[in-house]
Amino acid sequence: MNSAKSNINQIVDHLFRREAGKIISVLTRVFGPENVQLSEDVVQDSLLEALHNWSYKGIPENPSGWLFKVAKNKAINILKHEKNRKNYLAENSSLINEIESNLDHFFSEEEILDDQLRMIFACCHPSISADSQVAFALKTLCGFGLAEIARAFLTTEENINKRLVRARKKMREAGITFEIPGGKELDKRLDSVLEIIYLLFNEGYSASKGNDLIRYELCGEAIRLAEIIESHPAIKNKSNVYSLLALMQLNASRFKSRADLNGNLLTMAEQDRSLWDRELIKKGISNLAKSTVNNNISLYQILAAISAYHCSAADYDSTNWSGILSLYDKLLLIDSSPVVLLNRTIPLSKVYGAESALRELKKLKNIPSLKSYHLLHSTEAEFYIQLNQFSLAAGCIEKALKLSSLKAERNLLKRRLNYCREKMTPDNIIFPKNNY
Repeated sequence: MNSAKSNINQIVDHLFRREAGKIISVLTRVFGPENVQLSEDVVQDSLLEALHNWSYKGIPENPSGWLFKVAKNKAINILKHEKNRKNYLAENSSLINEIESNLDHFFSEEEILDDQLRMIFACCHPSISADSQVAFALKTLCGFGLAEIARAFLTTEENINKRLVRARKKMREAGITFEIPGGKELDKRLDSVLEIIYLLFNEGYSASKGNDLIRYELCGEAIRLAEIIESHPAIKNKSNVYSLLALMQLNASRFKSRADLNGNLLTMAEQDRSLWDRELIKKGISNLAKSTVNNNISLYQILAAISAYHCSAADYDSTNWSGILSLYDKLLLIDSSPVVLLNRTIPLSKVYGAESALRELKKLKNIPSLKSYHLLHSTEAEFYIQLNQFSLAAGCIEKALKLSSLKAERNLLKRRLNYCREKMTPDNIIFPKNNY
């Protein structure tokens, strides 16, 4: 009995993850963006009813269809209740009649896709703050609970709840319409939507804190949202969409190789490339090619091209580092941020040597945002290792360890530190120069 109940719980949880965003999107169209909380409540009630009903009667042949039907019936009951309220205006009653008669159409596959796209743009409305946008999208479109969102962004459930409350309040007060914007507004809003999706993927791909190396569910949802945008005919200029999708697919293709069987983080040079998802690489390369049709060069496109060089190399040593360095030089014209400058030193070291890379890296050391960035010190350590200056490398790794909080990264740094200590001999110990 417990096993059967556990199985039902798993199925309902899977349904919630897969279908909640679809149903909430449709119901938000029905009830209006100002009542998005009502849409969420209807979906939650439908799932609770599924748990209760299926525990006694068994799982229906089409669980998704059952869930949609229950949510639709609950929506009809709410509409009827509103229509029968004594103080309800006649014109609103007429509108409710129209919506009620069209609910089957609203729940059609094509309309659901449209409503999901409308919901994406509603979640990313400029009147909603950036942090609230991400939390709101995860809750309404991806079926994430408070605890999951809090865990994903390493904050408390209370903080996430506050963000959601602020987002819903803006939906009510700002008059946010449930539609796909047009003209220049579409282009402007699309940039914000893609930025949110990229942020979501990055948090999953390279977690900022905690024990998980990769948060697969975040990356999966980011790719799914991008695919909705890419497949929709309302979006005409899809160059940036193709670029972002390519970038995420190419990076996701290497997931299985990023850690060993014990969960230890592996460097690119250590990864088993036979584990790379070749089908996903093929899709990424295809989308990258589509992004170049209009000769539009973007941040996502260049990053995707860099990832494509890595994915197409037979092994680490045969990587086209000259091509990657050239792409970084182009990227600097768009984004000359400290992190990009730091990342550029890696292909620089491969093309012109570690000493050249160290000279560039030392120029970055006084940038405030990099002083507490552990990758600055771990990157510097790798250059010293290439020069067989293991004592200096060890000192850099010790600094990186003090600044790193992700368990998998700390374990990798400890392994590199042990390697340096094993290689240290009286002949190659170099003491750092005094600053006085």
